[in-house]
Amino acid sequence: MRKVLFLMTLLCQITVALAQSTVFQKAVARYKKATNVTANVTKTTHKAALTKDETVKGTLTMKSPAEVIITIAEGKDQLLMQGNQFTMIVKGHKHKTSSDKNPQFATFQAVFESILSGGQKDISKLSDLKITEQGTTVVLTITPVADSKKAARRMMFTSFQLTIDSKTSELRSLRMNEKAGNYTEYKFSNFTFK
Repeated sequence: MRKVLFLMTLLCQITVALAQSTVFQKAVARYKKATNVTANVTKTTHKAALTKDETVKGTLTMKSPAEVIITIAEGKDQLLMQGNQFTMIVKGHKHKTSSDKNPQFATFQAVFESILSGGQKDISKLSDLKITEQGTTVVLTITPVADSKKAARRMMFTSFQLTIDSKTSELRSLRMNEKAGNYTEYKFSNFTFK
Protein backbone atom coordinates (compact mmCIF):
# COMPACT_ATOMS: atom_id res chain seq x y z
CA MET A 1 0.00 0.00 0.00
CA ARG A 2 2.83 2.42 0.83
CA LYS A 3 4.50 1.71 -2.49
CA VAL A 4 1.29 2.42 -4.39
CA LEU A 5 0.78 5.68 -2.47
CA PHE A 6 4.41 6.68 -3.10
CA LEU A 7 4.10 5.93 -6.83
CA MET A 8 0.84 7.89 -7.10
CA THR A 9 2.41 10.88 -5.32
CA LEU A 10 5.46 10.71 -7.57
CA LEU A 11 3.27 10.48 -10.67
CA CYS A 12 1.27 13.56 -9.56
CA GLN A 13 4.48 15.53 -8.98
CA ILE A 14 5.81 14.59 -12.41
CA THR A 15 2.48 15.50 -14.05
CA VAL A 16 2.41 18.90 -12.33
CA ALA A 17 6.06 19.61 -13.29
CA LEU A 18 5.37 18.70 -16.93
CA ALA A 19 2.23 20.86 -17.03
CA GLN A 20 4.13 23.82 -15.55
CA SER A 21 6.96 23.31 -18.02
CA THR A 22 4.52 23.20 -20.96
CA VAL A 23 2.78 26.41 -19.83
CA PHE A 24 6.16 28.14 -19.53
CA GLN A 25 7.40 26.87 -22.93
CA LYS A 26 4.27 28.14 -24.68
CA ALA A 27 4.61 31.53 -22.96
CA VAL A 28 8.20 32.06 -24.15
CA ALA A 29 8.00 30.41 -27.59
CA ARG A 30 8.41 33.76 -29.35
CA TYR A 31 12.01 34.05 -28.08
CA LYS A 32 13.10 31.06 -30.22
CA LYS A 33 13.15 33.30 -33.28
CA ALA A 34 14.39 36.49 -31.59
CA THR A 35 18.02 37.36 -30.99
CA ASN A 36 17.43 40.87 -29.63
CA VAL A 37 14.50 42.01 -27.50
CA THR A 38 14.02 45.56 -26.21
CA ALA A 39 11.42 47.25 -24.00
CA ASN A 40 10.77 50.28 -21.84
CA VAL A 41 11.18 49.91 -18.08
CA THR A 42 9.67 51.59 -15.05
CA LYS A 43 11.67 50.82 -11.91
CA THR A 44 9.97 51.18 -8.53
CA THR A 45 12.02 51.03 -5.34
CA HIS A 46 9.93 50.37 -2.24
CA LYS A 47 11.39 50.90 1.23
CA ALA A 48 8.98 49.95 4.00
CA ALA A 49 10.32 52.74 6.25
CA LEU A 50 9.52 55.44 3.67
CA THR A 51 6.05 56.70 2.78
CA LYS A 52 6.70 57.23 -0.93
CA ASP A 53 8.19 54.84 -3.49
CA GLU A 54 10.92 56.01 -5.86
CA THR A 55 10.07 55.56 -9.56
CA VAL A 56 12.42 56.04 -12.54
CA LYS A 57 12.36 55.10 -16.25
CA GLY A 58 14.80 53.12 -18.36
CA THR A 59 15.25 50.40 -20.97
CA LEU A 60 15.54 46.62 -21.17
CA THR A 61 17.73 44.81 -23.70
CA MET A 62 17.83 41.00 -23.90
CA LYS A 63 20.17 39.20 -26.28
CA SER A 64 20.33 35.49 -26.94
CA PRO A 65 21.83 33.34 -25.51
CA ALA A 66 22.39 34.87 -22.04
CA GLU A 67 22.50 38.65 -21.83
CA VAL A 68 20.00 40.83 -19.97
CA ILE A 69 20.62 44.55 -19.44
CA ILE A 70 18.32 46.91 -17.56
CA THR A 71 19.52 50.51 -17.74
CA ILE A 72 17.88 53.16 -15.56
CA ALA A 73 18.36 56.93 -15.25
CA GLU A 74 20.64 57.18 -18.30
CA GLY A 75 23.04 54.51 -17.01
CA LYS A 76 23.36 55.64 -13.38
CA ASP A 77 21.61 52.42 -12.33
CA GLN A 78 22.06 49.16 -14.20
CA LEU A 79 21.34 45.48 -13.74
CA LEU A 80 23.38 43.25 -16.05
CA MET A 81 23.42 39.50 -16.54
CA GLN A 82 26.07 38.28 -18.97
CA GLY A 83 26.17 34.50 -18.77
CA ASN A 84 26.91 33.67 -15.13
CA GLN A 85 28.27 37.17 -14.38
CA PHE A 86 26.03 39.71 -12.63
CA THR A 87 26.73 43.41 -12.24
CA MET A 88 24.53 45.84 -10.35
CA ILE A 89 25.23 49.57 -10.51
CA VAL A 90 23.26 51.59 -7.97
CA LYS A 91 23.76 55.36 -7.98
CA GLY A 92 27.16 54.89 -9.60
CA HIS A 93 28.41 52.19 -7.19
CA LYS A 94 29.26 48.90 -8.91
CA HIS A 95 28.65 45.48 -7.31
CA LYS A 96 29.77 42.32 -9.11
CA THR A 97 29.11 38.65 -8.46
CA SER A 98 28.51 35.42 -10.35
CA SER A 99 26.11 32.52 -10.02
CA ASP A 100 29.15 30.35 -9.14
CA LYS A 101 30.12 32.54 -6.17
CA ASN A 102 26.58 33.55 -5.22
CA PRO A 103 24.21 30.58 -5.63
CA GLN A 104 21.07 32.70 -5.11
CA PHE A 105 21.53 33.84 -8.73
CA ALA A 106 21.95 30.35 -10.27
CA THR A 107 18.23 29.73 -10.81
CA PHE A 108 17.73 33.36 -11.88
CA GLN A 109 20.36 32.79 -14.58
CA ALA A 110 18.84 29.45 -15.64
CA VAL A 111 15.36 30.99 -15.94
CA PHE A 112 16.54 33.87 -18.14
CA GLU A 113 18.61 31.52 -20.31
CA SER A 114 15.51 29.38 -20.74
CA ILE A 115 13.39 32.42 -21.65
CA LEU A 116 15.96 33.53 -24.23
CA SER A 117 16.07 30.01 -25.72
CA GLY A 118 12.29 29.97 -26.11
CA GLY A 119 11.94 27.38 -23.35
CA GLN A 120 14.44 24.94 -24.82
CA LYS A 121 16.59 24.98 -21.67
CA ASP A 122 14.86 22.70 -19.15
CA ILE A 123 14.08 24.40 -15.84
CA SER A 124 11.46 21.91 -14.61
CA LYS A 125 13.83 20.28 -12.11
CA LEU A 126 14.91 23.48 -10.32
CA SER A 127 13.86 22.95 -6.71
CA ASP A 128 13.70 26.65 -5.81
CA LEU A 129 11.45 27.58 -8.77
CA LYS A 130 7.65 27.53 -8.79
CA ILE A 131 5.69 28.14 -12.00
CA THR A 132 2.00 29.05 -11.83
CA GLU A 133 -0.56 30.29 -14.30
CA GLN A 134 -2.90 33.17 -13.45
CA GLY A 135 -5.25 33.81 -16.36
CA THR A 136 -3.04 34.87 -19.29
CA THR A 137 0.00 35.41 -17.06
CA VAL A 138 2.70 32.89 -16.20
CA VAL A 139 4.29 33.61 -12.82
CA LEU A 140 7.76 32.30 -12.00
CA THR A 141 8.74 32.56 -8.34
CA ILE A 142 12.34 31.86 -7.37
CA THR A 143 12.96 31.41 -3.65
CA PRO A 144 16.70 30.88 -3.11
CA VAL A 145 17.66 28.44 -0.38
CA ALA A 146 20.75 29.18 1.72
CA ASP A 147 23.21 26.49 2.80
CA SER A 148 23.55 27.99 6.28
CA LYS A 149 22.17 30.72 8.55
CA LYS A 150 25.23 32.83 7.78
CA ALA A 151 24.61 32.48 4.03
CA ALA A 152 20.94 33.37 4.54
CA ARG A 153 21.90 36.60 6.34
CA ARG A 154 24.17 37.55 3.43
CA MET A 155 21.50 37.03 0.78
CA MET A 156 20.62 40.28 -0.91
CA PHE A 157 17.19 39.03 -2.04
CA THR A 158 14.66 36.71 -0.39
CA SER A 159 12.87 35.91 -3.65
CA PHE A 160 12.44 36.90 -7.29
CA GLN A 161 9.15 36.96 -9.17
CA LEU A 162 8.82 37.23 -12.95
CA THR A 163 5.53 37.55 -14.80
CA ILE A 164 5.19 36.73 -18.50
CA ASP A 165 2.19 37.40 -20.74
CA SER A 166 1.37 33.97 -22.16
CA LYS A 167 -0.21 35.43 -25.32
CA THR A 168 2.54 37.88 -26.34
CA SER A 169 5.60 36.32 -24.61
CA GLU A 170 6.38 39.74 -23.15
CA LEU A 171 7.88 40.01 -19.68
CA ARG A 172 5.46 42.09 -17.67
CA SER A 173 7.48 42.49 -14.48
CA LEU A 174 10.48 41.42 -12.44
CA ARG A 175 10.26 41.90 -8.70
CA MET A 176 13.25 41.36 -6.42
CA ASN A 177 12.11 41.03 -2.82
CA GLU A 178 14.42 42.00 0.01
CA LYS A 179 14.21 41.64 3.78
CA ALA A 180 11.88 43.76 5.94
CA GLY A 181 9.27 44.19 3.17
CA ASN A 182 11.55 46.14 0.83
CA TYR A 183 11.59 45.38 -2.90
CA THR A 184 12.65 46.61 -6.32
CA GLU A 185 10.20 46.05 -9.15
CA TYR A 186 10.75 46.52 -12.87
CA LYS A 187 7.66 46.81 -15.09
CA PHE A 188 8.15 46.38 -18.84
CA SER A 189 6.24 47.75 -21.84
CA ASN A 190 6.51 48.44 -25.60
CA PHE A 191 8.41 45.28 -26.54
CA THR A 192 10.26 44.86 -29.81
CA PHE A 193 11.38 41.38 -30.92
CA LYS A 194 14.09 41.20 -33.63
